[in-house]
Amino acid sequence: MKLREVAVDIFLRSISSVHPSVLIPEAVSLDGKILRVYNTEFKIPQKIYVFGSGKASVEMAKAVEKVLGSVIKGGVVVCNYYEKLEKIDVIEGSHPIPSEKSLKAGEILLNELSKLRNDDFFIFLLSGGSSALIEKPIPPITVEDLQKTTQLLLEKSIPIEEINIVRKHLSMIKGGRLGAATKGKGVVLIISDVIDDDLFTIGSAPLYYDKSTYKDAYQILKRYNLFDKIPTTVREVILKGINEEINDTPKSENPNITHIIIGSNLKALSKCKKFAEELGFNSYIFTSMMKGESREVAHLISAIGLEVCKRENPVKKPACILFGGETTVNVKGTGKGGRNQELVLSALSDIKDTEDIVILSGGTDGIDGNTDAAGAFADSEVYKTAVEKNLNLNSYLNNNDSYNFFKETNSLIFTGKTGTNVMDITILLVGKKDDANPS
Repeated sequence: MKLREVAVDIFLRSISSVHPSVLIPEAVSLDGKILRVYNTEFKIPQKIYVFGSGKASVEMAKAVEKVLGSVIKGGVVVCNYYEKLEKIDVIEGSHPIPSEKSLKAGEILLNELSKLRNDDFFIFLLSGGSSALIEKPIPPITVEDLQKTTQLLLEKSIPIEEINIVRKHLSMIKGGRLGAATKGKGVVLIISDVIDDDLFTIGSAPLYYDKSTYKDAYQILKRYNLFDKIPTTVREVILKGINEEINDTPKSENPNITHIIIGSNLKALSKCKKFAEELGFNSYIFTSMMKGESREVAHLISAIGLEVCKRENPVKKPACILFGGETTVNVKGTGKGGRNQELVLSALSDIKDTEDIVILSGGTDGIDGNTDAAGAFADSEVYKTAVEKNLNLNSYLNNNDSYNFFKETNSLIFTGKTGTNVMDITILLVGKKDDANPS
């Protein structure tokens, strides 16, 4: 097996390790009227409801149906695709830009949770993508206003935690407002797709609470020179919030709702480390909090790879060094690509034809940017193919066209929808002649 094939195998196996079909049975069990999530116990009535939102919500719901079976009274989850389930309804929302479907889904979730009584119990399945998939804007904001605002935020390469602060203050669902609308007791099971598993950021925290304010949202928009570009209705709501004409988001946690993270980037990286060690690599998790501009982060990763290759520092060869998190791309070109593909292409400009180094980066949800690929990998063979085909790396980078570069060099990674989402994984493999390519 070539080094590049090892990298792809480790990546795919790590995604499988954080699939809901694995995570839910590990976390959730039922013993009579006691529901256990790891070591936390909940006394439940005869029947419970299941709700949820996010790109992993359908697979999470499937897994919950298998564990809880007839105890489920009903419920609804919102995902970016439709699939029929046995006991839980599925509604399709829109991602990454909210649409009328997202508003309809948000309205249904809000209504269903509002119907619950004090003696009802629910499970809410939360994963990345919820911020766009469910929405109910504060009047007079329209769906078109939300779409324009969201597009402006995404184009600016703003960190997700700041984007979600703005989103929370335009919504009747986000920032704990959905949780405040229910009298029921419940537990939120979370597959985290944000740096440091920040409960205030994941899915814009629909059932948690919020530390940020309308003033924070205003300052973010001003900092990125967006306040004068967003729709008039959005400006109106933010200014009313600052003037306390609109109630701010809830500032304390609902005592009836418990949040528990069952899947994370660090958990996936830990599995990567284990798989690599089984193959004989000296493995090291560098960070699960990687962020910054993709092409700049890439230079650090490639420098580490060259250091290990030439000096076996800080890890002896053969080595597997792992990075997780989510970088950003400040899009200036007209090409096709995503943050993972851009990272790998930038790294390739450093490693070039150095042998026995592979850099792979991919999104665990199977989608990278505006492409159908999860990510890409690069090594000396990719560089040599590029030279043979007269592909100019810098031209592709400058046009943010990493997808078409890697399409030409046959080094894209395709997974399709994975049913999970714990941000991105970057794998740096450094082998050595004779033993770097395990079979």
